Amino acid sequence: MQLAERMNRLGTESAFDVLAKAKQLEAKGRNIIHLEIGQPDFPTPINICEAAFRAMKDGYTGYGPAEGLLEFREVVAEHISTTRGIEIHPDEVVVTPGAKPIIFFALLALVNEGDEVIYPDPGFPIYESVINFVGAKGIPLPLREEVGFRFHLGDLVDAISDRTRLLILNSPQNPTGGILQKDELEAIAELANHHDFYILSDEVYSHILYEGNHESILRFPGMKERTILIDCHSKTYSMTGWRLGYGVIPKPLVNQFVRLMINSNSCTCSFTQIAGIEALKGSQDFVDRMVAEFKRRRDAVVDGLNAIAGITCLKPAGAFYAFPNVQQIPLSCEALADYLLEEAGVSLLAGTAFGKFGDGYLRISYANSLENIQEALERIQVAIGKL
Repeated sequence: MQLAERMNRLGTESAFDVLAKAKQLEAKGRNIIHLEIGQPDFPTPINICEAAFRAMKDGYTGYGPAEGLLEFREVVAEHISTTRGIEIHPDEVVVTPGAKPIIFFALLALVNEGDEVIYPDPGFPIYESVINFVGAKGIPLPLREEVGFRFHLGDLVDAISDRTRLLILNSPQNPTGGILQKDELEAIAELANHHDFYILSDEVYSHILYEGNHESILRFPGMKERTILIDCHSKTYSMTGWRLGYGVIPKPLVNQFVRLMINSNSCTCSFTQIAGIEALKGSQDFVDRMVAEFKRRRDAVVDGLNAIAGITCLKPAGAFYAFPNVQQIPLSCEALADYLLEEAGVSLLAGTAFGKFGDGYLRISYANSLENIQEALERIQVAIGKL
């Protein structure tokens, strides 16, 4: 079959490939500990599920508005206004089935072939994939371990050119757990205003933060007019399979995003949006308990990794990933990830799954029980001791 040339430019998420390989080993009777997939291991809170059941019975099972239900967009606007410290109107919210469509829509609506898009590396692999797919030129912005997996402002200045159209930010960050500081965001905002480029701010882990408060670039002068904010319910409320995300969009772009929704998804599931209202308006005790448990696991993972010869690991400030440095081990990070799966039954990801600057690292998701995490750490230590 002859495919369109653009399909050769479309990447994937290695987490799903590694998960499939791990499942094959399990089918052969192997015991595998899964630390590869970025999905909370907590069930969706029952009050959210019950809200969805009620909505189904109340008839929220047909097509809805392409931009999302007004009642959900009103709640989202209120939530973003409160958490980001800037007034947002419901007409500036576009609801999508998960957060990924906002990445696609932003690049399709704003970026021409040959335009440059700066993106974090190591970073969520879909950024680079879609940049390549639309024919733009991706400019990787290295995240440096020595500054807590943030980037040097000088590296960003050097990456900007007269072809820069968009800068992608992600804080808290996948795969490193790093966060951007307020003064850094302020400096980035000044650069965006001066050089006239847009910001795509991926904030899906904004509620999974272990110290301090979440800072968003949206609140700085001039940023509401040039920032597309991404958020979703997947991580915060353990609703990955519900496919409920949204973008806060500059008003001149809203109609373009709605047109893209009409041409791709028609609409986002209505009863899921009603459940999403309950998630935002109901008790947040679940979120507090989940983040507290993730923090407990984070500390165990980081302490355990740093106790293994040849591995060092910074303590992530947010999300639920550790990004240990394995450069002292005499295997490439890809070979080491394969070795740990085959030898130790621990499924995790090579840092290069997230870009070339992830070389020499692994990504470990601690969205698993503390008992399994401790067992995985013991297996890793034994396996590395055999090298």
